[in-house]
Amino acid sequence: MNTNPTFEIINKEDVPKYHFVSYDVLDHEEDRNARTEALQKAMILGNSDHVKIKIFFMTHEGLKEVETTVWAATDQSVVLKGAVSVPIHAITRIEYL
Repeated sequence: MNTNPTFEIINKEDVPKYHFVSYDVLDHEEDRNARTEALQKAMILGNSDHVKIKIFFMTHEGLKEVETTVWAATDQSVVLKGAVSVPIHAITRIEYL
């Protein structure tokens, strides 16, 4: 039995079309801290070396995945190229390419 959730790959430009969940998708503080650290690292790598990452996040329409460069990370959201943002509480994981 496959227990891995399936994420729909979407274009960065389509992110604003979706409605993000209002709760934090990570249950444990340790996981939240690791997510914050990974996003800060992604921002540094994105700005210095234009490194792309995969961001996996949860919306009311389902699980989504986007490949992008992180331009900024605040306490509340991640800003992608083109001023597209994703709330941090909706992000389940980050993968470096």
